[in-house]
Amino acid sequence: MDFHRQTADSRIARAARSAQAVLLAAGLLALSPLARAQDAATFVAQNGVKVQPADAAQDSWHVVPSVVPTVQKGNVGKEMPQDHSQFPQLKGPFTSPEQVTKACLSCHTDAAKQVMSTIHWTWKAYDPKTKTLVGKNHVYNNFCVSPISNEQFCTVCHVGYGSTDPNKFVPFDHRSQDHVDCLVCHDQTKTYHKIPFIGGNPAMEKIAVRPGCGEVYGTDKPFVEPENLANIAQHVGSPTRYTCGQCHFYGGGGDGVKHGDMDSSLVNPARAEDVHMATNGLNFSCQECHKTENHNVSGSRYVTDMMFGDKQFMRGNPHNTQAASCVSCHGQTPHKGNDLNSQIQAATLNMHTRDIACETCHIPEFARGGLPTKMEWNYATAGKLAPNGSPLVINDSHGWNTYWGVKGSFKWAENVVPQYRWFNGVERWMNVGDKVQDFKDTNGVVQLNAIEGSPTDGKSKIFPFKIMRNNQPYDTQTGILTVFHSFGFDKDSYTMSYDWQTSIEAGMKAAHLPYSGHYGFVKTDMYWPIEHMVAPKTQALSCMQCHASDGRLQNIDGVYMPHRPKDHNTWLERIGLTVAALALAGVLLHGLIRFGLWLRRRGH
Repeated sequence: MDFHRQTADSRIARAARSAQAVLLAAGLLALSPLARAQDAATFVAQNGVKVQPADAAQDSWHVVPSVVPTVQKGNVGKEMPQDHSQFPQLKGPFTSPEQVTKACLSCHTDAAKQVMSTIHWTWKAYDPKTKTLVGKNHVYNNFCVSPISNEQFCTVCHVGYGSTDPNKFVPFDHRSQDHVDCLVCHDQTKTYHKIPFIGGNPAMEKIAVRPGCGEVYGTDKPFVEPENLANIAQHVGSPTRYTCGQCHFYGGGGDGVKHGDMDSSLVNPARAEDVHMATNGLNFSCQECHKTENHNVSGSRYVTDMMFGDKQFMRGNPHNTQAASCVSCHGQTPHKGNDLNSQIQAATLNMHTRDIACETCHIPEFARGGLPTKMEWNYATAGKLAPNGSPLVINDSHGWNTYWGVKGSFKWAENVVPQYRWFNGVERWMNVGDKVQDFKDTNGVVQLNAIEGSPTDGKSKIFPFKIMRNNQPYDTQTGILTVFHSFGFDKDSYTMSYDWQTSIEAGMKAAHLPYSGHYGFVKTDMYWPIEHMVAPKTQALSCMQCHASDGRLQNIDGVYMPHRPKDHNTWLERIGLTVAALALAGVLLHGLIRFGLWLRRRGH
């Protein structure tokens, strides 16, 4: 009885609050129906009152639905944003991108605060497994090495706006909320581009494209035209593969350069390239696996969440904050059979899932979309000029750039067979300021993100990787891998000076690191997990592609390869063969005796 009384009281209270909200909104409209409509709509929305569709015969109160953002359900149950071309706040004209953000925040009041707490803004994260600070600003890579001293170029892939002065970087934590870039993720026009060297801002005037940088500027023309920010702001929606890809497909300085399993072919991939993102199939968005809440995107390149031993949830479960793995949807025993033979085969395949990651068999090659990925980079060869004094450019027969004076020499590949390693989800990143000798492997190669795992730790699986290789500068006296000022319009950048000494001094100063004045070059490796470009099951690896004398796993310990010498124990096999021979001899002797007895009985 008390429960029902409390429920009734609660309903009465809610009804009273709703009535008060409606009366106050009506009062505002009575004073000035059109001038106050937006204020009333905001008040009603904040107090949880839902406005019903207007009827033509009703009064001016019903202008509210045309200005209150609503959420409609699409035919697949996904939230579809309201048509933003309705909103007067977005009509413009806008003279700066910050004005667009202010207009967005007039409705999405918490959005900027949420974005500024994510790794997409801070470029840093804490790895509880290794107890280290990681992220773009804190670790080395062997592409452009570090954003430090290169921020005005690198922030072309940051979700914010900085100073348009090429030589002035404003730290992320010193920026106000209107410096969050809403359009870079939500643009639906495919015309929005952030411009390098101006702090992650779009073009607000005609800007010349630097030679060789058209891909980064988003054009094949000599100039970039000013953005129509009002048109873009009125055509926004949920992030798409295209918008995510504007940064993630072009990392490292070009399309497909960095990851190997992500490039612009995934905007409209065929099913043979990726069964999940295929436009004629499931057509997954990135958010389908990278569940997003309050602008925090699950999954991280720096803090891996393999979750091998943990319970997996389907997408959308409120208890799951990790990006989806294959197991999230397909389970630990994904292979099924319809008859006895196929059930036996499925059971055999399911035995592999304990030790082999799904990606190992189901991503037979990466860079399969018609675009190559960069596999090697050699900074030591940089600095060569063409006869006219411009940076020397050399392309191979495919048209792939194999040398550029401002970067050095490169090697590219497509349809690449991954490298396989035991991996338990732990990466030991080399932080800015670390010394090379502490991260060298047995071959003297510096491991920028040494991966951990073994066949005996009970947590590892065999996982596919792209291994990127470089030859990059380090301080020969202190052993510190150097940060150098690669890109910029100032005299200290390598692109202007072609002098390693000058660019290293500038980079190390910006990183607050000591520099002895002596440098050399050291070989580095960097591991990139392969998780996209999942092939159809008919194209998955066959048994013999692994279990053969020259199979893919021939160099992996902890698995049995019939033709691999180290998987054989000579004395044990001799004993086994002897036992087998004795057993065979016993069977033959037994047969001969039985045959002799049969002949003897027959003679009688």
